[in-house]
Amino acid sequence: MTWILVWGALAGAGVWLLISRSPAFGATAASELARLDAQRRRGAPRAVRVDDGESKSERLGSRVATALADRGIELPGSIRSDLAVMNRSVESHLGSTLVAAIVGAFAPAIALGPLMFFGIVSPTLPMWLAIVGALGGAAIGQLQLHSEANDRRRDFRHVVSAFLDLVSMNLAGGRGVPEALSAAAGVSEGWGMVRLRQTIENARLQGITPWNALGRLGDEMKVEELRDLAAALALVAEDGAKVRDSLTARAASMRQRELADSESRAQERSQSMLVAQLLLAAGFLVFLIFPALSGIAGL
Repeated sequence: MTWILVWGALAGAGVWLLISRSPAFGATAASELARLDAQRRRGAPRAVRVDDGESKSERLGSRVATALADRGIELPGSIRSDLAVMNRSVESHLGSTLVAAIVGAFAPAIALGPLMFFGIVSPTLPMWLAIVGALGGAAIGQLQLHSEANDRRRDFRHVVSAFLDLVSMNLAGGRGVPEALSAAAGVSEGWGMVRLRQTIENARLQGITPWNALGRLGDEMKVEELRDLAAALALVAEDGAKVRDSLTARAASMRQRELADSESRAQERSQSMLVAQLLLAAGFLVFLIFPALSGIAGL
């Protein structure tokens, strides 16, 4: 049974390599159009890519990303938004995910190697565990990325609320909307303010309005407050008084929402601590009662 599984896996790998390397299967009209669109969005052809400063995992991820782009396959929007929040490239994420899957695949075989050598464990068990470990390693990477992105997105919402107050103050000082946005984004060197400042500066170089650039950043990072801010600025950009009132109201609403979110998370943590305390108390009671019960039962 073991050799059947091994030869079947080798035959499947050979068929996959044959199909992936064959021009008849590797390139279709849809995949070629998708590849050209992906290259146009990246703004540079693959031939000018420089890999000197990349790690091995990033080079491996760039190859995987190129293979996926050639076939018109893109990552889901949720993963791309998380990568945008974490300021990571698709290549580095694919490389780290692939490395985690490889480690998860070989970890069961390494752990159970002595047992297989002495014949205690069947060789088929590590093969199935390798599949589970590979899937688990890739899934853990995705879950970690999503968790870190949610925390970073929450911090960015706090930065946006402070940014709205600063813009309102600059508007009250007589500045226009573009100047107020630039001045408000230049008061801090935190990663959130730096991201906003770079977006506003790039908008000036590209010849688009700052609120349109902020709206694109909100779409890229999946931050609804930033998209709402861009829509509001686009509607009332010509009237400074309305802009100030709108920004002040939005900043107050965001702070109230953040306060409610912080209170709910604090309640969840307090409940989890209560459960942990109850478990500790139950264990202590068992520790106290067990000697008396064992004496009565004659154990």
